[in-house]
Amino acid sequence: MTDNHDRGLQFDLATLIGRRRALSLLGGAGLTLVACAPSTTTSSTPTSNSTSAAGTTAAGSPMEAIPEETAGPFPGDGSNGPNALTQSGIVRSDIRSSFGSSTRTAEGVPLTIELTVQKEDGTPYAGAALYLWHCDINGDYSMYSDRVKNENFLRGVQEADSSGKLKFVSVFPGAYAGRWPHAHFEVYPSLAEATKAGDDVTTSQLAFPEATCKEVYGTAGYTQSVQNMSRTPLARDMVFRDGTEHQMATMSGNVQSGYTASLTFAVKS
Repeated sequence: MTDNHDRGLQFDLATLIGRRRALSLLGGAGLTLVACAPSTTTSSTPTSNSTSAAGTTAAGSPMEAIPEETAGPFPGDGSNGPNALTQSGIVRSDIRSSFGSSTRTAEGVPLTIELTVQKEDGTPYAGAALYLWHCDINGDYSMYSDRVKNENFLRGVQEADSSGKLKFVSVFPGAYAGRWPHAHFEVYPSLAEATKAGDDVTTSQLAFPEATCKEVYGTAGYTQSVQNMSRTPLARDMVFRDGTEHQMATMSGNVQSGYTASLTFAVKS
């Protein structure tokens, strides 16, 4: 059975009709996906990397709200099948392992994701809750894809502190056919609203810079990601082709010690 990852607008409209939020979607054809070969990640020779994201605004500065994007067909928020948000254990910073009945840990190059959530006027969105999820090294989504259907790793919720900051410890996601490497997230007004899968403030996606992706995908376990990323460049990605000014992460680190992806973004007040 072939897993259906984010295959574009037509697929999303067919599978996500009836979601509690209305998304502003662009036209696009469905995309056919190929399976990624599983393997074990090993570190390559360390190389330093520091990639700045053009358009990223410092915390405390007024900025436009991050674009609203599709959550894709594998949100795990109860709007399309399984719901991770109401499960005990979903509120965590380290999302590498499954929680509950499984303790399997996702493989991959270490990645820390540091986000700062603010309002359009630049004030911190203190107390906001952010639900983040992304695919694994093989391009599979836990709770949905056949190989990891019984897992719930690479999903978690964190509450923003008084400065609007929060952090996740994860692994670098693979690239699957039809999409540029990315992570999904939903912002909720409070932790209570998030953990009851209530109404979110915004749904968007985080993009990873090409230079970092190439370094990561040069390590063991990410072989298929090299081909998948080359077939769908950023300029043709269904979500990011209209620009990534407010969605491109700033990166630091290397393949041996791991990377940190940082992004400051605003949501509509």
